[in-house]
Amino acid sequence: MQGSDREAAVKALFESVGGKVSSVMFTRGIYDVVVNGEVPDQSAGIGMSLAVRASGSLTEMVVLEELDMKAVLAAAKKAAGAYKPAG
Repeated sequence: MQGSDREAAVKALFESVGGKVSSVMFTRGIYDVVVNGEVPDQSAGIGMSLAVRASGSLTEMVVLEELDMKAVLAAAKKAAGAYKPAG
């Protein structure tokens, strides 16, 4: 019931890579904490994730990345036109 301010720690972590936290939710169930935030790019997000995992302070972490589906579908259409299956 007493301890460190985890919400402040999460915000400081995101800020360290140029990111911003929208919300920190403490939950019951399989996940104890859900964080909604933004980072400037994929490298910042992956680097932050690696640092947290390397700390050994948690046993499981799931990172969900928002995608621009229009860009994904455009790339898929280009790839589908160029890909030739073997045989």
